[in-house]
Amino acid sequence: MTTEATPTTTTSTAPAGRQVWTRARGVALAVVVLLAAAVAMAAVRSTARHGELDPRSADPYGSRAVAQLLAERGVSTRVVTSLGAARSAAGPDTTLLVAVPDRLTHRQQTELHSATATSGGRTILVAAGSWSVERLAPGVAADPATSGEDTLAPNCALPEARRAGTADTGGIRYTTTHLDADSCYPSERLATLLRIPAASGGGDAVVLGAPDILYNDRLDEQGNASLALQLLGSRPHLVWYLPSLSDTVTTDGDERKNFLDLLPSGWLWATLQLFIAAALAAFWRARRFGPLVPENLPVAIRASETAEGRARLYRKAHARDRAAAALRAGTRTRLAPLVGVPVAQAHAPEALLLALSAHLSGDGQTLHSLLFGPPPGDDAALIALTDQLDALEREVRRS
Repeated sequence: MTTEATPTTTTSTAPAGRQVWTRARGVALAVVVLLAAAVAMAAVRSTARHGELDPRSADPYGSRAVAQLLAERGVSTRVVTSLGAARSAAGPDTTLLVAVPDRLTHRQQTELHSATATSGGRTILVAAGSWSVERLAPGVAADPATSGEDTLAPNCALPEARRAGTADTGGIRYTTTHLDADSCYPSERLATLLRIPAASGGGDAVVLGAPDILYNDRLDEQGNASLALQLLGSRPHLVWYLPSLSDTVTTDGDERKNFLDLLPSGWLWATLQLFIAAALAAFWRARRFGPLVPENLPVAIRASETAEGRARLYRKAHARDRAAAALRAGTRTRLAPLVGVPVAQAHAPEALLLALSAHLSGDGQTLHSLLFGPPPGDDAALIALTDQLDALEREVRRS
């Protein structure tokens, strides 16, 4: 005896393609938005000043033009990016230009000043703020308010400034306790260029409030080129120090780093991107998955309790205007069918008041103030309004 196997059918429980897309479209949208945000941030960052104050850069904010002009006059320019190289380069025949002094840590600033104070050379600090100027040039302080003008007149006895004339030095303003300092290009009596002679060794320090005279696109304006060449070309060698955010190790090798120093340079942008991603994820997860569906309450609640609860909410919020508007709207809705006015026109004064005047003998102006007037000023007025609306509705029902 043989039996035939009965074919069985199986139903696949795998989600269909439409279901997969429905579930994954939110994640796909979030990924697209994140990619778009990343592209936008990259585009914004691409417009930054590339090669700013770099003597090798031909960009508008680079300084290649002044380096080439110095080379024609026999002044060599060398770029260094580490503190150790900058300290070892200091000497009587060298001008050390510090492009962005505020990038240096306090420990680096102290070590750099100790190397340049008695070197006999010239140190130029470009746009040094209060973070760095007091350590790199003791006795000098940066004013919190910057210059209101870019182009200033020298108004000092410094030969380099007098020969250059007006220049775009407007920027950070400085005060100094050095009586022998040359205070030039003042803005509201505060200098934007200081030259402080060294106590010994024959060197000096120049504090420049703005980097504009070194930019490629500003070099041919005013007396910028003359002033830049004279300040940077006083010695046969120019060392151009471009501090780097990664140059945090000193020659002693024992500087302690704080938590922010240990983070990579792009941590701020990464944090911003993570914050945007978290906000988008929260927005995605908080969305409604469809229209609101009415649901039967598990217990019946009397209308009086609902009205009392809402009234307490209005009272707690001091929302007399909303409470009065709700009372008037309810009264108008109930009165309209009684006087032959469609419910759709119950809130139109010209339709409802005309019909009420035909049923009642009262003043139309009083009805307008009662049904469409301003909100009551206090709780007593709100209670009085409620009583008047009840009386009006009873009178209309009796008429």
